[in-house]
Amino acid sequence: MKNSLLIRNGRIINPANSMDVISDLLIIDGKIKKIEKNMINDKNIEEIDASGYIVSPGLIDIHVHFRDPGFTHKEDILSGAKAAAAGGYTSVILMANTNPKIDSVDSLKYVQEKAKSACINVFQEAALTYDFKEELVDMKTLFENGAAGFTNDGVPVMNTSLLRDAMLEAKKLGAIIALHEEDNKLISCHGINDGKVSEAMGLAGAPRVSEDVMVARDCMLALETGATIDIQHISSKNSVEIIKQIKLMGGNIIAEVTPHHFTLTEDAILEHGTLAKMNPPLRTESDRQRIIHGLKENTIEIIATDHAPHADYEKNVEFKKAPSGIIGLETALALTISELVKKDHLTIMEALEKLTINPSKYYKLNRGDISEGNIADICIFNPDEKFQVKNFKSKSSNSPFVGKELYGKVKYTICSGKLVYSD
Repeated sequence: MKNSLLIRNGRIINPANSMDVISDLLIIDGKIKKIEKNMINDKNIEEIDASGYIVSPGLIDIHVHFRDPGFTHKEDILSGAKAAAAGGYTSVILMANTNPKIDSVDSLKYVQEKAKSACINVFQEAALTYDFKEELVDMKTLFENGAAGFTNDGVPVMNTSLLRDAMLEAKKLGAIIALHEEDNKLISCHGINDGKVSEAMGLAGAPRVSEDVMVARDCMLALETGATIDIQHISSKNSVEIIKQIKLMGGNIIAEVTPHHFTLTEDAILEHGTLAKMNPPLRTESDRQRIIHGLKENTIEIIATDHAPHADYEKNVEFKKAPSGIIGLETALALTISELVKKDHLTIMEALEKLTINPSKYYKLNRGDISEGNIADICIFNPDEKFQVKNFKSKSSNSPFVGKELYGKVKYTICSGKLVYSD
């Protein structure tokens, strides 16, 4: 039967309705037609044998850089989509720090048009200010034209009054503002924690407080305005505590963390150099442990990669001159399984919730739920298969995890019923 696929004998885990069953799943015309054990197949439908595998919603990443337009030697929309599919992702939200910035309807439409040729769902956030400077974009028009939200990710919003105005407008629109939380005036060298490793390298780095003061300010603004904000890539234990408290006070705060921040500490810089340089930086073991606890207690609801490709020649320079950021789409699921699930910090259901339905729910993407009748965005993976990190689909390979052995091999990725990746 045309446009049909039968997934056999998989362990179907769907956090949206707490489903966890061994069953078959039938896809017809891009949607999930039926979930039922021992379905009869007339042999006209293609089959995937998912015995021993988990069948979950396609993963969703709310924090990705595809560098398009302007920096396509690092990544572009089509190559980034292939990398995402290889990691089990079927939907991503792109950041706006391209060249030009995504601060106009024209630049937004460029991404939306090119995304039509991508193998997965590609959404785009708009810039919060024109060219990341001191004037708010036309938030209403951009939102009406499909912007997924607003962010100056990579550049903190230092003007408190302007940010408050933006939050008031976002509240009216029902839009999210995603915030990069670092006060650059408190940072001597970006990409490295101000601590024992930076001291050993003769550098003054980015102290924890450079993140904490921004998180505290922005959470209080969100509490006062009623706006929903996304605190991006948390690295500080104090920030986790601040977010927890403001949520208890009624603030509409979404918190995201990257796999590298719950996996690595500042010591990784001694081994991997600039491949472990990112903003905000890897911090201490106590920060890492508080982040893991924040995931467990659900103060942190979302795992996002901050996939940040750079060319080898850009990273292979003196530490202070290298750009910050690492790629993450092709290792995120495996790091989550290896570091959180296998070590009994989260159940597989809890982990997948933070990778699927939570990001969809907060950003209103209408994805992340593989109930009958819904869009067939699916990730099929083997949580017990060990593999070595290598041979990225991304144009870039700037990752401290190259060569590392991880659990959780993606076997198939299906987007709108179409097979877009197979191992």
